[in-house]
Amino acid sequence: MWRKIGRELWMGVGFLICMTVLTGLAYPLVVTFMGKGIFPHQAAGNAVVRNGEVVGSALIGQQFVSPGYFWSRPSATAPMPYNAMASSGSNLGPSNPALVEAVNQRKIALATADPGNSAGLPVDLVTSSASGLDPDISPAAAFYQVGRVAKARGLSEQTVHDLVESRIEGRQFGILGEPRVNVLRLNLDLDALVGKADNQKSRNP
Repeated sequence: MWRKIGRELWMGVGFLICMTVLTGLAYPLVVTFMGKGIFPHQAAGNAVVRNGEVVGSALIGQQFVSPGYFWSRPSATAPMPYNAMASSGSNLGPSNPALVEAVNQRKIALATADPGNSAGLPVDLVTSSASGLDPDISPAAAFYQVGRVAKARGLSEQTVHDLVESRIEGRQFGILGEPRVNVLRLNLDLDALVGKADNQKSRNP
């Protein structure tokens, strides 16, 4: 009997060791190397690089407050906006006074930054997403900000409008989601455009 118990015990221990090696070591290593080999950009967190330096991720939003930049969708994560360690929405219902107050404050901020803008206000500029990390805004939200950004940057509205047009991404696989604009990449394009214009002015005073 003891011999049988010992044999079954060793079988159990052997199975535990085998599965630990397979699922705890071999599988993660295979998936990691496959990810880096087949999808290196995605495996690195979809990092956005400028001048050799990582400035953010294409999958996680950032807060922009200067009138010379396009603003992201609001974030409700705590203790700071776009906190990937606390991804969540506000979980406030549409009739909750706190949500109404938050939306009103965002509307005031947008109106203060661009007092002459009489266009309809896109809803994604005053409401946060379920994740609180949304890196994209709708094309309507980007176009709404064109006048403010152009004025702050000393550019023509048509130039900034065309820049937004160039950054519109279509539905995933043509059917999933809605057209969108990545705010970080759009703002990096804006910086590059302004830098190019400044260089041209310096060469042609």
